[in-house]
Parts: sequence; structure tokens; C-alpha cells
Amino acid sequence: MQIKQIVCSVVFVISCTLLWGQQEAKLANQYYQSGEYEKAAVLYKRLSDRAGFNDYYFNQYIESLMALEQYNEAEREIKTALSERPHMIQLYVSYGSLLERLALPDEANDQYRMAISKLTNNRGAISSLGNSFARLAKYELALETFEKGEELSGNSGIYSYSIAEIYRRMNETERMIHFYLQSPMAASNRLSSVQNYFSRYLTQDEDYEVLRRKLYEKVQEDPENVFFPEMIQWVFVRNKNYPMALRQAKALDRRLDENGSRIYSIAQIAANAKDYDTAIAGFEYIVESKDPNSGYFIDSKRELLETKRKKLISSNRLNGDDVIALKAEYETFLDAMGRGSKTALIILELAQLEALYMNNLQGSINILQELLAYPGVNNYIRANAKLDLGDYYLMNDEVWEATLLYSQVDKEFKEDHLGERARFKNAKLSYYIGDFEWAQEQFDILKSATSRLISNDAIDLSVFIMDNANLDTTYLPLQLFARAELLLFQNQERLAYQKLDSILTVFPNHSLHDDVYFVKAKDMIRKTDYDGGIALLERIISDHPDEIRADNALFELASLYDEILNRKDEAKDLYEKLFLDYSDSTFAIESRKRFRILRGDAVQ
Repeated sequence: MQIKQIVCSVVFVISCTLLWGQQEAKLANQYYQSGEYEKAAVLYKRLSDRAGFNDYYFNQYIESLMALEQYNEAEREIKTALSERPHMIQLYVSYGSLLERLALPDEANDQYRMAISKLTNNRGAISSLGNSFARLAKYELALETFEKGEELSGNSGIYSYSIAEIYRRMNETERMIHFYLQSPMAASNRLSSVQNYFSRYLTQDEDYEVLRRKLYEKVQEDPENVFFPEMIQWVFVRNKNYPMALRQAKALDRRLDENGSRIYSIAQIAANAKDYDTAIAGFEYIVESKDPNSGYFIDSKRELLETKRKKLISSNRLNGDDVIALKAEYETFLDAMGRGSKTALIILELAQLEALYMNNLQGSINILQELLAYPGVNNYIRANAKLDLGDYYLMNDEVWEATLLYSQVDKEFKEDHLGERARFKNAKLSYYIGDFEWAQEQFDILKSATSRLISNDAIDLSVFIMDNANLDTTYLPLQLFARAELLLFQNQERLAYQKLDSILTVFPNHSLHDDVYFVKAKDMIRKTDYDGGIALLERIISDHPDEIRADNALFELASLYDEILNRKDEAKDLYEKLFLDYSDSTFAIESRKRFRILRGDAVQ
């Protein structure tokens, strides 16, 4: 029992000593950082002596003495330490730093050279000395240290990472790239680590061209190492050259007998970047070359059909024959793979094709009703099917059926993004049918939605209702406008335009005029009547600069110039006007970002 008490007491004393030492070290660092060098020197000296000499504490002690201009004391301490520990090569660096402070560069250089000359094949000592020189910006001496370290070890490349870091500090990009690529990280295929370094340090397109050239050299030198072709693939993706990235990925997929995962990834990236041809080629490669039971086959087929649909829509040349051909591809695939839980997403997209691009509402409603009856369908897919089905019911003027479905999703996914979407759709439905007070209450709640898009739209609609519902007690102009928006949603353009035009004629001074122009402009742009849309947006900007649609019009016009018409200079000017003149707009942050991209800034 007594022995146990003694052991516990010893452990307690040791723990307290360690804790106090940590507190002293922290305090010493605080004193040093705040310029209280005298107090720092006392603590660093005590810490170094207590540890039986510690490189870091001793060096900080010397630095504190030099900051106090106690050079003689500093020199005396260094010489004493050297006499007691001549093998501690860091002391020569400390002495050299002191001599430089005393304006004795030649003598300082002698001490630095002495440190290098005393190196042995001790990896820790070599790294420590090289890093010490780097901290003093003695880059040539740091390089010499690591190069000698490689000679002593007989292992060329062992310090390549450290050498690359020195060249990075020297802004010698080509040399930095060279040594990163022959570092142990490259040899051990630590792909993501090397990619992170290059993402951080390569800032110019020319730098990536140098990297690509170096990688091709490495492929020639070491053709069996897949690290280098994988890096080439990454460079092509980084430079948005998706066709070449896909070509590289296909070669690696065949070489490594993979399951198509890297092809799928690049095809998705290309699709998101709207390089639909490359995405289609990638998904087709998987569908044509991989087993139907493989993990990526069904997803690739779905993505292939979806990408073809996006390409068709974005081409602005949508015609019946193209849509019919795409529908046939959907049907052929479903006939082969079956209709059920595994193909539910594809069925969902087929229903969208029927409703939105073939004007077959009843057909899409039938498809989704069948989908909801399939057992085992993923809850999220089922919820999205209900939201789409609600939209199609609303387009079919079946309001009750629509709100019922929205409410079901809202209840099931109360804390989820899907629930927010459902609540927004229900609030928008109430707005369409003229229940403005309830709709505004819901939009006010949705201002804090996690989705920025829903939040921004909710803010926009809440302000819109508040501004226009309070003008008179009849609500008639707002009711006409909301009904016109519903008619547009239902693809009844002629009736919608009649109601919108009636607001302009019957209520000539109403504040809804800019909203009428904006809704018509967006509809014209959707139908690729760009001249008509531009004219109306410009009219809002010039004639209604203080109305709530002014910033919407600016952003819509800038996006049209930027993304579709390739009139980049005009887009840049409009983005700039938006975030300068309408700094409180929900579009201000995005406009500033796009302006900087068009100006050529590096934007993360």
C-alpha cells in the first residue's frame, strides 16, 4: 500500500512538472511575441537548462538576448554550448546569425559552412539544419544542406520534397515542380497530397503548362508508374480541357481494368461545366464497355439520357423529332432494364420529358402515378416524384391535388431541403390563386431557408406582395398578375399575355409595370426571342431604376450576355453596375463574383 502511494506521488509530481513546463513555455512565447525579451530570455534559459539543453529553447534564448542587444552575453552562451556540445550543428547556425547581426558576414558564413561540414547521415539533423537555413532565408545554404544529405544517404530523391519547398520560396516554379514530382510523395502515389500542393502554389496557366510538360517527361522515364498519367488527367481537368482528360481517363481505365469510376467522375464534371459532348462520350463509354451489373452502368445510362436532354434544351433548337428520338431512348432502356425501384430516377426524368417538352401532361401524370406505386422506391426519389406530380397537376389546373402532394412532402421532410421546396411550392400556389396574405406569411418564414435559391425567391416574393397588395384594397392588379404567371406556368402564353397587357392599359400608373415587363422578358428569353427580351429588360433598367425589378433585370440581362450570347464585356459592365448601384440586392454577391471572373481575377 505504501509503495502504491509513493508511485502515485511520483506520478503526480511528474505530471505537475510537465504541466508547469508547458505553461512556462507558453508564457515565454507570449513574452517573446509581445516584445518583452528580458522576461522571455529568463524563461527560455530556464526551460533549456531544465531539459538538459533544448535546441528550440536555447535558440529562442539567444534570439531574446540579441533583441536586447546583449551580443557579448549571447556570444558567450553560444561558445560555452559549443565547447560542451560540439556535435550540435544548430549552434553554428545560431553563432552565424549572431555574427551577421554584428556585421561580420564572412565570419558568419564560416560558421554556416562549419555546420554543413559536420553533417552526418542523420535525417533529423539534416532536415533541422536545412529548415533553419530556410527560416533565415539562406536558401542556397538550405539547398546545399539537402543535397549533401542525399549524398550522405546514398538515396537520390529522399529530400526532394524539402528541396521543392526551397525552390517554392525562391519563386523558381519549374525547379519546384521538378522536385515535387520526384519526391517520396510521388513515389508512394500520394496523389491528393501532390495535387493539393500544386493547387495551392501554381497560380498561372503557364505554370500548369510547365507541369504538364514535366509530367510527360516523367511518363517517358517511368512508364510503369500510374501516378504521372493520373496527374496528367488531373491537369487537364484543372484546365477545363475535358476532352483530353477523358482521353487520359479512358487509357487508365483500360490499363488498370477499372470499373469506370474515373470515367464517370470526369463525365459528371464535364456535364456540370456544360461540355455535354464530352460528358455524353464518357457515359457512353461506360454503357458500351462495362457489364450491365456493374456499379456504374445504370447511373451512367441515366446520366447519359439526362445529359442528352440538357444538351437538347441548351441548343435552343428544340424540335419534335429530337424530343421523340430521346424519348425512344428512354423507353428502350426501360424496356431492357425494367420499370421499378432501380430505374425510378430514369422514369422520373421520362415524365419530365413528357410534361415539359412534349406537352403531354396526362402521360407524365400516369407515369408518375405508376412510379409511386412501385415498392422499394427511395424516399427522396418518391418525394421528388410527388413534387413533380404536384406541378403537373397544377399545370392541369388541379389545384387541390397539387397542394395535397406538396403538403405530404412538407410533412415527411419537415427539416430537409425537400420540405423547404414543398413549402415554397405551396406558398407559390397560394399566391397564384390570390391568397396573398397566407402566401406572404409562408414566404416570410422561408426567408431563412437553408437553400439560398429558395431564400432569395422567398424574399423577392414577400417584398413583391407587400409592395403591391398595400396599394389598394381590391387586389385586382395583383390578382391579374398572379393569374398571368400561373397561365405561363401552364404554358397558356396567349391568355397570360392578355392579362399582363391589361394591367398596362387598365392601370397605366401602377407599380406592376416593371414586373409585367420582367415576366414577359423572361418568357421571351426562354423561347429564344432574345431581342424581344433584351428590349424589355433594358426598358426596366432605364425607365424603372428605383422599382424592385431593376436589379433582377440587370442580373437577367448580364447573365444572358455572359452565358448565352457571349457578349462578355457588356455582361461585365452590367454585373459591375448591379453590385455598385444595388449593393443591397440578393444578386450583389454573385454579380461581384462573376464580374471578377470576367475581369480575369483568380476566384475560388
